[in-house]
Amino acid sequence: MGQQRRRTGGAVVAAAAVGLMAVTTGCSGGGASADDGRGTPEEAVAVVRGTADSLVRAGSSKARTSMEMASGGTRVTIRGQGAYDFGRQVGRFLVVLPKDPAGKVEHRPITELMASGALYMKNRGAGVPADKWVRIDTASLSDGNLVTGGATDPLAAAELLRGVTKASYVGETAVAGVPVRHYRGIADLPRAARSASEGQRKALGAAAKGFRKGGVPFDAYVDEEGRLRKLRQRFSVADAEVASTTLLYDFGARVNVRLPASEDIFAGKIAEK
Repeated sequence: MGQQRRRTGGAVVAAAAVGLMAVTTGCSGGGASADDGRGTPEEAVAVVRGTADSLVRAGSSKARTSMEMASGGTRVTIRGQGAYDFGRQVGRFLVVLPKDPAGKVEHRPITELMASGALYMKNRGAGVPADKWVRIDTASLSDGNLVTGGATDPLAAAELLRGVTKASYVGETAVAGVPVRHYRGIADLPRAARSASEGQRKALGAAAKGFRKGGVPFDAYVDEEGRLRKLRQRFSVADAEVASTTLLYDFGARVNVRLPASEDIFAGKIAEK
């Protein structure tokens, strides 16, 4: 994962940093009210920092993700859809890769299982048998799997907001028909890693060391119960800029995730192209 680069029209698509691009070559605290975060920047920071805890209290949700990467005039987008259990810190997503410049689909959708400290991928390609999973230790990734899998782990994305140092209330709007409050600011990766839950701490710690910028700009859309409904974060990776968007809906949805048995995990070397 993240070992190759592809050149298109002379522009380097920064696949090495984005992982899957290589394959393609509040309730906050004591409870939020409708007026929370409409005052000072400090109040906005407190609301945004509390969103991860609100998601854990919500239990689970369905999710849609998109990851846009721009490098050297080339832009590609990876899309995902699935569900996530915030209490168990596990999720299952189907990730759809972009077409190549000629319009040919290079790979089937990739199934991803997200778990505390690990990412599992099926239909990974690059010499991996179709019936085998690839397991990646997220703490071993320079981005902590915030961008490698092509779909940011929803809880990791929310936990990153624990490191918010600057935030402002933008105004009221709606996401998929749900009234939300829009916040904008910057999250500090090292601070987020120190404040993260045990299951996310090592991965965010790796990201804090690996990204060339420790500050992550974001736009967060929070409902009346303090839950994230939409989160857009922007990362600087190698020679590319990556925008990751997560939409959360249908809270309380059933999430079925069964992690692969050891004999179903590929133990060989992943091919580099």
